[in-house]
Parts: sequence; C-alpha cells; structure tokens
Amino acid sequence: MFEFGRDLRKLFGEARDSDDLGWLELIGVELLAVEARALTTDGGRVSCRQPARTWLRASALWREHARRTGQRDSIAKALATADDAARASTADDDLARAGLARASALLTSFDLFGDRDALDEAASAARETTPRRLAVLATSAGVHARIRARQARLSETTADRLDAAALMDAALHAITKHNPVEADDLRLDNAALALEGGIVQRDPRLLDQAGRDLKALVEASSADTRPLTRARALALCGAGLSALAAMADDAGAVEAGHAMFDAAADQFTPDHSPMDWVAIQVARAIDPASPIEPLIRAEALTGGHGTLLGGLARDLLVAREIERALDTGDLMALTRIETRVRRRLAERVGPPSAVEWAVDQLGMARVMIARGQLMDSAPDQAAFVLSEAAEAARDHGVPVLADRARALMLGLSLRV
Repeated sequence: MFEFGRDLRKLFGEARDSDDLGWLELIGVELLAVEARALTTDGGRVSCRQPARTWLRASALWREHARRTGQRDSIAKALATADDAARASTADDDLARAGLARASALLTSFDLFGDRDALDEAASAARETTPRRLAVLATSAGVHARIRARQARLSETTADRLDAAALMDAALHAITKHNPVEADDLRLDNAALALEGGIVQRDPRLLDQAGRDLKALVEASSADTRPLTRARALALCGAGLSALAAMADDAGAVEAGHAMFDAAADQFTPDHSPMDWVAIQVARAIDPASPIEPLIRAEALTGGHGTLLGGLARDLLVAREIERALDTGDLMALTRIETRVRRRLAERVGPPSAVEWAVDQLGMARVMIARGQLMDSAPDQAAFVLSEAAEAARDHGVPVLADRARALMLGLSLRV
C-alpha cells in the first residue's frame, strides 16, 4: 500500500539525484518552495558532498517558483544560489553551469517584469561562461538562443527574428540529446517567436509553422507527467488559431482557438501555477466576447507583484469595464473606475515599476477617452498620457504595453 508521506519523500529524494526536472510540473508552488528551501539549506551544510550541484538545483527550483508565481523574492534566491554554486565550483564546467544558472534567472526576471538591464546582464553572464563538456555546451547554446530571441523581439526587425530563429534551431539540435526539459522550453520559445513573427508580419506561413511545432509538442507531452508544458503549448496553439481566425474572419477558427484555451486551462488548477493560468486568461480575453470573471480573478492573483502579465490582466479588465460603461452610458461607472486607478496610485508603497506606471497611465487615458465619447468632448490630455506610457514601456523592454498605448493613440487620431 502506498504510504503518502513516506513514499512521496522517497520519490523526491530520488528526483533530487536526477538531472531531469520534469517532475516539478507535478507539484504545486507551495511544495516547490519547500523543496527549493531544503536544497538551499542542504547546499550550505558542511556534510554536503556536492554543494555546487546542490545549489545549482536549488537555483533551478527557485527559478521555476518565480516563473509560476511572479515573486521577485524567488528570483533573488535563484540568483543567490547560482552565486553560491559558482563560489563552490572547482571545475570549469561547474563554474559554467553556475554562470548559465545566473543568466537563466535574469532571463526569467526579464520575462516576468521586463527591464532591458536584466536582459543585458543575462547576456553578459552567459558570454562569460566557458563550458567544455558537450552537455554544458548544449545548455549554453540554449541560453544564448533564448536571450537572442528576446533581443530580436525588442529590435522588431525581420532580420533579427530570422537570426534568432536560426540560432534557436541550432540550439535545439544540440540540446535534444542531453536535456528533454530544456529542449521543450526551447521548442516553446521557438514556436512563440514564429507565432509572434507571423502575427506582426501577417504571415500565415509562420503561423502554420508554429502550429505544426506546437502540435508535435502537445502530442509528446502527457497531461499526467508534463501538464504545464502541455498547457503552455495548447495556449500558444490557441493564440495562433485566434490570429489566423482574425486574418481570415473565420468563425470556426475562433471557436477552435477558444477550445484550445479551455483545454490549456483544464491541465491544472490556478494555484498550481498562477502565472500560467493568468497567461491563458489574458490570451483568451483578447476576444471581447470572453467572460470578464476570469480577468477579475487573474488581476487578483497577480496584484502587487508588478509583473507584465499582471499589468496586461489589469489593463484588459479596465478596458472591459469601460466598454460596459460606454454601452450603458454610465458616467458614474467611469468615475468609479478612475477613482480606483487614482487610489492605487496614491496607496502604492514606494515608487511604481515601469510596468505598473505604464498600466496606470493606460487606465487613466482609457477613462479620459471614454468620458470624452460620452460627453462629446475632446480628451485633450489623453494623447500626451499615452505617449508617455508608450515611451516608458518601450524603454523598459515591454513592447506589448507600448503597442497598446500606440493603438489607443491611433484610435484618437482617427476620431479627430
């Protein structure tokens, strides 16, 4: 008979000795934090035989915890344990692994919060490593490729995207033999790059390519053993189908996209991986016909963390609430929304992050524009507010918020 507590500890003990971290997808964020703390403590014990390796694994667990919760403290712990691993390293490859762990933690920080400085620091940390063994060289190629993909998104040039895609393909070829989990993460990044390129360039071929890659990843990822990888791939499939549906004005494709989002959300509960669940709701909410309740919960789950996903959820929620007020001609509802945004600005402790500031400016501008529509007056300050928000978001490294601000500015100019 299976004795839950004892046998579960035995399974984790065996997993600690494996380089395959796919088992992390099966545990929730609370247990993930317990395991990360245990490894962090173990690495500092005098009796620890392999402190560098133990701290490296702790760094990987803290990084995954940050990715799934959006907590800055977990990023700090991932960086600290990577530095501990570097100090304990006695071989070149161990030192290289520690440097790549630091670069990966900084990359996760960029994905969560933006900030070009974090991306530049990640690139610098990766460049300073000198791996020798093939497995470490493959990991290094993967980290470099993921950094390059994000740099290409910021540059917004087709040539940079093509270069990043080529580097990603080469890294995938190298890493597939050595680390299946890292390979799956690369496949997701590669598909996301192709998907974004297809949407930006309105190129169905790139969208089809991303769809084929994601379908293969979904089929290879079991819901019983790799639920998060499967959900992430399904969510990207839904985004691709929704983009194709918009291009072709295909109602059937819209429904198929919705089904993909539903399938992704069914893979786990929101408390198992809050940020993944929020990402699915944000992607789904781009359709104005989607329900507002998941956005309310998504905003509550991410409140106070300053993450990009949380900012997107808040902006979509405010936009949806304003649409409701416009539909009913409710000026008081607009005033309540404005009061809530102003209260958040007034009650925030410490200076806002660039993401939080840009989202609040978008909210204020949306209220100005809506009030102008209801009162048949020009929202004189809205264009300036949006311009400032777009500039701050672009400088910080979050072009998606800058694009939203520019879209609102375009809408203003067309009304004039």
